[in-house]
Amino acid sequence: MTNIALLGSTGSIGIQTLDIVRNYPNLFTIDTLTAADNWEKLAHQAIEFKAKRVVIANEIHYHSIKQALKEYNIEILAGADALEEVVKQQEIDIVVVAIVGFAGLAPTIATIEAKKRLALANKESLVVGGEIVMRLARQNGVEIMPIDSEHSAIYQCLVGELTPPKRILLTASGGSLRDIPIEELKNVTPQRVLSHPVWDMGARITVDSATMLNKGFEIIEAAHLYSVKSEQIQVVVHPQSIIHSAVEFADGSIKAQISYPDMRLPIQYALTYPERMNVGGLQSFDPFITSTLTFQKPEAERYPCLELAYSALQGGGILPTVLNASGEIAVEAFLRGRIGFTDIARVVEKSLEMTNNEPLQNISEIYEADAEARANALFIIDN
Repeated sequence: MTNIALLGSTGSIGIQTLDIVRNYPNLFTIDTLTAADNWEKLAHQAIEFKAKRVVIANEIHYHSIKQALKEYNIEILAGADALEEVVKQQEIDIVVVAIVGFAGLAPTIATIEAKKRLALANKESLVVGGEIVMRLARQNGVEIMPIDSEHSAIYQCLVGELTPPKRILLTASGGSLRDIPIEELKNVTPQRVLSHPVWDMGARITVDSATMLNKGFEIIEAAHLYSVKSEQIQVVVHPQSIIHSAVEFADGSIKAQISYPDMRLPIQYALTYPERMNVGGLQSFDPFITSTLTFQKPEAERYPCLELAYSALQGGGILPTVLNASGEIAVEAFLRGRIGFTDIARVVEKSLEMTNNEPLQNISEIYEADAEARANALFIIDN
């Protein structure tokens, strides 16, 4: 039995992870479940999966979930610090970090320091602290299994290869606004943006998909995970989302991972690697039904955040931290109706311009850069 700590169990990735556990009760047990605010769903999950402990990150909900679980022998913890402590439990075999945003960095580092196998869905950990996170992983002998569909695809293409990749073809759906006229982008509503054509995701990641800032984060992730340079990573808009990414090697051969979109596949692969198991209900790819696969070059005018991400990666230092922090603030402002859709890229760009870039030496500098970038982004929005 593999004992799992699932951080972020009430979000999309967390719920689908629990679907896999439900399908394979003889392989997986749930040790720990955590959520930020959704204490009611967290309590239901804890009861169903007989979790040993739960963590509600927002302490205001501690008494509510304690009351809900009073008849069950479940340890209840609260606060962000508790996320870092629970991953250290000796009986835990694998930690799934499905927390969204900058909040995932600390538990990711704590997991690595505890020398637990890490299934990582939190891209911000590698965006803001990739150099430090990967160095710690090497020092502690920790295997990082990416859960992103694109990075799982790249990982699968690299398994068994003895030579490094020549080029990574990082595919993108193009987001919910892929086909509307560029001149209409400034007037789109949050409701329109949140209607993704392929994936069912949280609000922030759906907006980031529409701006392609999310794909920019994946560029930075790929650079750290697979030790490649920015110029070796090519973004390709692939509307069908059947090829989840591909890798080219020195001899010109290209390997791709192909499947219909279903996040349970990369999640389960991360949990069961190196074995492959049946993903219940997964539709097999039929080339006679999906007979046309198309590819497009991303338009710079439609996706300015993509170039901002390349620049942040090339500049290094604290720039990726600024990219992420300002993006979080800008997306939140858009969802609240404070700025327009095209203002997201403007806020991120001006935040990067305001940054006095410095080499990244330690974790504390990430937190300092994050706080300053958020303040700068709010200043830009308000002015």
